Amino acid sequence: MNIRNRRQVNGVLLLDKPVGWTSNAALQAVKRLYQAAKAGHTGSLDPLASGLLPICLGEATKLSGYLLDADKAYRFSCRLGVVTTTGDAEGEIVATQPVPALNRAEVEAALQRFTGIIQQIPPMYSALKRDGQPLYKLARRGIEVERQPRQVTIHELQLLRLDGAELECELRCSKGTYVRTLATDLGAVLGCGAHITALRRTAVEPYQTERMVSLETLRAQAEQGWAALDALLLPPDSAVAPWPAVRVQSDAAFYLRQGQPVLAPRAPTQGWVRLYLGEQQFLGLGEILDDGRVAPRRLLVGVGEAG
Repeated sequence: MNIRNRRQVNGVLLLDKPVGWTSNAALQAVKRLYQAAKAGHTGSLDPLASGLLPICLGEATKLSGYLLDADKAYRFSCRLGVVTTTGDAEGEIVATQPVPALNRAEVEAALQRFTGIIQQIPPMYSALKRDGQPLYKLARRGIEVERQPRQVTIHELQLLRLDGAELECELRCSKGTYVRTLATDLGAVLGCGAHITALRRTAVEPYQTERMVSLETLRAQAEQGWAALDALLLPPDSAVAPWPAVRVQSDAAFYLRQGQPVLAPRAPTQGWVRLYLGEQQFLGLGEILDDGRVAPRRLLVGVGEAG
């Protein structure tokens, strides 16, 4: 596509990534359909995984980092008694063990051990880099390197279904949580090993699955024209919707755009805020200084009006 033909489109698409696609392949498909000049996703999903992949277009990419830091929610299924190289069904089987006759209380007690602040060792089959090389490339060459434990928070971990060697769980967690590692560690606690057989992301705060759009729907909307396609986008400020809003008049907006802090009526006393010109026009993000003024931190250009 000629760069001159790319569109300056701004917004957030909540894509329902299909199983079998890499996150980058899904991103590129969306970018082509929108003919967007700029696009980025907000945290990779494994090809095995499906579900919510927020994709930021245009100026909304300036806010993608805040979604990377957001809490996530997943629904996943495990197969007990089988350990794989990758921690999921795509890996080679490295061990099998008998599965004890577990009841719900025993599994729920094991799950309870993983709630709260825990330490996880990142899997070798991950995108983390060592000396510039992604770990998964090293793993494919049979090389295993030492990884430092990482602290993550498991806010909620519930058992949905237990059927012999199969179990299904729901998880709400902090950024950086490896669900495959969680399943592997759970299998170790249960004494039989485990791996992920299905994984679906159901939330990236503040987004839920209700507004997700499939690639099939996107293609159908694209045939109806730009207006139909753009109607699927959420405004850029939806990415930081829980943050308090500060509204300024045109003179203050002018100084903010020059990089200067301003006094704003009814502003919070601390923290980060959403900045608006009047009631509707989203300017970007600001931070409350110690003297009470609002300093511009991440301003957007040309997004027009947003909710």
